[in-house]
Amino acid sequence: MQQPELPIAQRGVVAEKLRMFASTRRPARRVVVTALGVVSPLGHGAVETTSGLQSGADCVAPVPPERFDVRACRAKTAGQVQPRAGGDPRVHAASALMIEAVRELIAADGEFRPELMVIGTTSGGMSFGERFFRAVNAGQRPRQRAVWLANYMPQKALLDAQLAAGFSCPTQIIANACASGTNALGHAFQLIRAGLADAVLAGGYDVISELVFVGFDSLQASTSELIRPFDRQRTGLVLGEGAALFALEEREAAQRRGATILAELSGYGISTDNHHLTQPHPSGIGPRLAMQRALADAGREPGDVSYINAHGTATMFNDATEGAAIAEIFGDGVPVSSTKSMMGHALGGAGAIEAAFSILALRHQFLPPNIHYSEPDPAWRLDIVANSARDARVECVVSNSFGFGGTNASLVLEKAA
Repeated sequence: MQQPELPIAQRGVVAEKLRMFASTRRPARRVVVTALGVVSPLGHGAVETTSGLQSGADCVAPVPPERFDVRACRAKTAGQVQPRAGGDPRVHAASALMIEAVRELIAADGEFRPELMVIGTTSGGMSFGERFFRAVNAGQRPRQRAVWLANYMPQKALLDAQLAAGFSCPTQIIANACASGTNALGHAFQLIRAGLADAVLAGGYDVISELVFVGFDSLQASTSELIRPFDRQRTGLVLGEGAALFALEEREAAQRRGATILAELSGYGISTDNHHLTQPHPSGIGPRLAMQRALADAGREPGDVSYINAHGTATMFNDATEGAAIAEIFGDGVPVSSTKSMMGHALGGAGAIEAAFSILALRHQFLPPNIHYSEPDPAWRLDIVANSARDARVECVVSNSFGFGGTNASLVLEKAA
């Protein structure tokens, strides 16, 4: 049966939208970062975070018993955000992180007004959810059940952040494993570049919960030792937590209102290899395609890149595939580090936090270190920023996030012109 034709007016709208999406090589609309807020084990805010990155701080510590019991686990450490004095104990840690990040962003640019909020995460208020379902299974009805359930949803932290910052806008949540934060930034980037939005608040968050901690321990992906990304003797990851938010705007609109431009987001690439539930394809095709597509999207060549903030979880399989993909595209001519070596893996929030680290590297012209590195893996040759930060000319950064299920995402971030 022949489908009816669209009315002439609708045909024009559809044609215009297709035209806007048609060219991705060098888009007319450019996307810039005009403010950011970040909180992680490395510090509260951009100033503390920059200091932690430059000093190569090791922010991994034992999980205290008041958080949850790790005695039965092989791994017993995590990268944890140190709570600020005077915090409200009734506010879930996820909301506290997002509130702090959005307040820093608004303090830096109080004129930014987002049309949309796009946030990547995986767990939400999982610890409250754990308490709720344990109470249900035990046949208990504690008075806190309603609070636990209300704070369990991943959008609760977003709504709390909006309330604290004094604005309201629609929200979208992207939960795509460890690529979630990068996908959130990439999605917001594409909306602005396509003309579907002018100002988007994007980023990611995650907090450590007992369920996720024990899950990674049971997979034997976690280590009881130091985190050693890309090292021959690497033994696994350590979990971390944190949040990072970005004011993304169309460049000309940001310039018209006199906003400070921190960096330009110029490329986004994704791929899915569908190889295994938790293991990447051993060829490295997933990371390779994500990086190549991000470069092509930005109109950049491998030689244009100054630094790669690697996904670098320090697991045998991830580092092997990412290392092979980086070596294939860039050789050993581009410095590489995994900042997870300092703060652990913040899962759905990792991509956003590491994008913030990348912007700080662009702003302050240094390369964050890959600490605990001692022995190169003979499977590839990479220029690892080993153990200490480097002063360097940083013009263009690739930031990688690769997750379970073979979901891969890369961003290209550039120094503000």
